Amino acid sequence: MIKIFDWPRCFAFVAVLSTLLAACVELPGSGEASRLYVLTPKSTFPENLPTVDWQLLIEVPVSASGLNTARIAARHSPIELNYIGAANWTDFAPRMVQTLLVESFENSSKIIGVGREAIGLRADYLLKTEVREFQAEYDGTKIGSGKTTTISKKPPEVRVRINAKLVKMPQRSIIASQTFENLVKSDENSMESIIASFDDALGKALKDIVVWALTNGEARWTQ
Repeated sequence: MIKIFDWPRCFAFVAVLSTLLAACVELPGSGEASRLYVLTPKSTFPENLPTVDWQLLIEVPVSASGLNTARIAARHSPIELNYIGAANWTDFAPRMVQTLLVESFENSSKIIGVGREAIGLRADYLLKTEVREFQAEYDGTKIGSGKTTTISKKPPEVRVRINAKLVKMPQRSIIASQTFENLVKSDENSMESIIASFDDALGKALKDIVVWALTNGEARWTQ
């Protein structure tokens, strides 16, 4: 028996199937465009900072995998980490912190030999850091679902906590270790205000790390 296909019905079925598949696939550029944000290095320091002639290399900070991303972290409870939707840093957070540390040391005008570990300078000291907290913290009221969350109604607090270790080379001995933590309340529930709070909280940590590293490094250098 010869089967005769009902071509109109076949074409209708293919058209419906194509529509369903298209609805399931998010094409590049079809989603909401992310806004990119950048933070700033410190440029003002105490006048009594020592001027040093040793060289410092700064490693990329280590962090938990949840913070090792370009997404802006948000926490609604102590046991859950989310991200603010449609907002990103211009680089992964640890690499951004490394860049801002290098620029902050340079802006102090107290040290010439400072750079990233990757550039291969001869190191007298190595600065190892760990980004332990780098998120906006809300009042516990979660809005949204999944890994992406919208901004809650109340302005968050931004918490930045960085542990730093100053390592003497080539002995690789730790001569100083300290944790720097800052908590800054956002004035408004807007991305501009939240980013300003990140900039303030991280800026305070950057300044304290520069002062701490130059002071402790020079104290051990002259011994």
